[in-house]
This record gives sequence, structure tokens and C-alpha cells, in this order.
Amino acid sequence: MSVEADQLSTMINHAVAPAFMLNGVAAMVAVLVNRISGVTERIRNLREIDEGDVSRVWLKQEIGELRRRELLLTSALHMAVLAGIGVTLLLLFGFVIAFLGYRHEPGAAVLFIAALCFLAGSLVRLLQDIRLSQREHDDRQLR
Repeated sequence: MSVEADQLSTMINHAVAPAFMLNGVAAMVAVLVNRISGVTERIRNLREIDEGDVSRVWLKQEIGELRRRELLLTSALHMAVLAGIGVTLLLLFGFVIAFLGYRHEPGAAVLFIAALCFLAGSLVRLLQDIRLSQREHDDRQLR
């Protein structure tokens, strides 16, 4: 097993972009967890409204929409975590393969594309949640 310094040096240079992407994915996960927490808390608060409270019982109609948002956000979170796992595997396997003296670029490209697809899917789900949230906000202002 021959470890070439050039091969490892190249891998270190190639690791910069995935490392930045991993940081972005971590920020995305934090945003998603925060949004899920807010939606879940709102559902809990709405469930506590007494059925006899005629002035506020209509608010419980939001629960269905909030459940949909919760599912979208959970889906987005799962895809963001998969993107993070993909980037982590990209870095791990890239270094192992470079350490063994093989070319890491072909496999790295496949893993990077897969991670980007998961990240794109997560962003699409987040956009869907934002649209639902805006519609919900607009509906409340009309009441």
C-alpha cells in the first residue's frame, strides 16, 4: 500500500466544497428543526382549546393544515439529513480511497450529486411549507 502525498493533497483540496456544503446542510437542519418545533407547539396549543370556548373553537380548524406542514417539514428534515450523510460519506470514502492510492473523483462525483439531489428535495419541501405558512397567515388576516 503506497500513499502518495499528491493524491492526499488533491483530496484535501477537493474536500473544501463538500465541507462547506456540510456546514450549509447543518444550518438547514437547524432551521427545519426550529420550524417543526413551532408547528408542533401550535398544534399542542390548539388542542388545549376547550370545545365549549365558542369564541376560539374555530381555531382548531388549523390543526389539519398544521399537520400537513409538519409532514412536509419532517420530509424536508429527512432529506437534509440524508444529504448530510451523503456529504460525510463523500469525505470519508474520498480520503480512504485517496489514502489507498486510487482516484476518488468518479465516486466523489456520484456521492456529491446524490447529496445535492437530497438537499434540493429538502429545499423544495421547505418552500412548500413556506407557501402553506404564508397562506395560513393571509387567511388569519382576512378573519
